[in-house]
Amino acid sequence: MGTDPHLAIFQGERRRLAGLAYRMTGSVAESEDILQQAWIIWSRQDPDIIDSPGKWLGTMVTRLCLDFLKSAYRHRETYIGAWLPEPLLQGEVTDAEQDWIVTEDVSIALILTLDKLTPEMRAAFILRDAFDFSFDEIASVVGRSPENCRQLVSRARRRIAGADIPAQVPTQEARQMTQAFWQASRHGDMQALLDLFAGEIEIHTDGGGKVPAAMNVLKGRERAARFFAGLARKGLIIPQPCPPLRRINGAPGIVSTEAGNIVQTTAFAIRNGRIAAIWITRNPDKLRHLRGHPAMS
Repeated sequence: MGTDPHLAIFQGERRRLAGLAYRMTGSVAESEDILQQAWIIWSRQDPDIIDSPGKWLGTMVTRLCLDFLKSAYRHRETYIGAWLPEPLLQGEVTDAEQDWIVTEDVSIALILTLDKLTPEMRAAFILRDAFDFSFDEIASVVGRSPENCRQLVSRARRRIAGADIPAQVPTQEARQMTQAFWQASRHGDMQALLDLFAGEIEIHTDGGGKVPAAMNVLKGRERAARFFAGLARKGLIIPQPCPPLRRINGAPGIVSTEAGNIVQTTAFAIRNGRIAAIWITRNPDKLRHLRGHPAMS
């Protein structure tokens, strides 16, 4: 029995398409829906008459993402509190379905930077850098002139170059920093927290209005330390063993559970031996896809 050419081509492009959809939407669930829609459309095409299936699929996924963002941005205007992308949890062994998590740049810092761009600028940048689209090809996707698309990509690159996206840190250093933060925050140790935090640390907590979370991004070492010390003082976080180190969107992190249910993911940006950012996702809608995740078994 021969291999379905539609499926073989789609599977060969799936990693990049998944990374494209996630960087456009910041949502695992929406990315999966968009890839499913793209597959249905692709399965009806004749691959023999399509010069570049990869670019054809990239175009289709981008257009579906742009359609999604038109409604998503209206919803975002009423979103309660800070917004974070749905966390991507990486296990010790990455399976083929999740391979794109480690092979594509899907860091939280990058997604937050991309989220500040217009949808068209976001699409132009990703298509140029990830799919090597020409500016003429990008123009046909986003509905702008080639010269305008060149400017969109240039502006996007400047903004991303100006963003402070942390580099990877060795696993042992990440484990030590994570455990030190866990102990200091659970005991409300202000001095230990101040020693761990960078001066310009940012704390993002996304509860989506469904569970308790800080309404705004907390900036600065003193404010961040007072926040965690206050939670401990009020008994809202209690001492218990630190969960094992995970990778969340490629960053070191931990997954908090209660009665076997995931209630929070916490990811860290570590820079020059200090914690420069903490991204806490508590919105249960954004944790649903982690149920039964192999990394938690």
